[in-house]
Amino acid sequence: MATQTSDLLAAAAPRTVAVVRQITDDQLDLSTPCRDYQVRDLLNHLYEVVVNFQALAGRSPVTWADKPDHLTDGWRDRFETETRRLVEAWSDPASEQGVSPGMGMPQRVVGAMVLLDLTVHGWDLAVATGQAYEPAPEALPALHELLAQLAPTARQMGVFAEAVPVDDTLPELSRLLGMTGRDPAWSPVG
Repeated sequence: MATQTSDLLAAAAPRTVAVVRQITDDQLDLSTPCRDYQVRDLLNHLYEVVVNFQALAGRSPVTWADKPDHLTDGWRDRFETETRRLVEAWSDPASEQGVSPGMGMPQRVVGAMVLLDLTVHGWDLAVATGQAYEPAPEALPALHELLAQLAPTARQMGVFAEAVPVDDTLPELSRLLGMTGRDPAWSPVG
């Protein structure tokens, strides 16, 4: 089976997995566009997101308090495996129904949140490590819709920085990044 969420995750996930696979150990201490995160920190965060959102698909409780280092032997393979499990978890039609007991919002919004993390953090990691990144084009409209709903609250909670003004003629990803408080022109040296 598949759901709209799993279809979008299936399109987006391989793009982020490809970026993660190309990150070398000597790049783990590089800075990223995600404030206060080095590549290592962002990889650990994204791994935790991927695992926790599998549980959220099934309405199971999650904890965000643990901050283990997931970057041990075979971490690239484990990230790919957990990302595949994420897509599978959201392919159950029940994953999109009702309200998330752990997040207090519609399950479809929760699924869109993990899609946003995969997409935006995929870009963060790519630009931090000098890689190209193309988002799944079919995911961008859903992500723009999500940000229109959640960005003001996310800014109040400190999850997003203030929006970065982005010219409307720039690609859709650049506009999306601006809404999350990222400068789409960010570079490791500038």
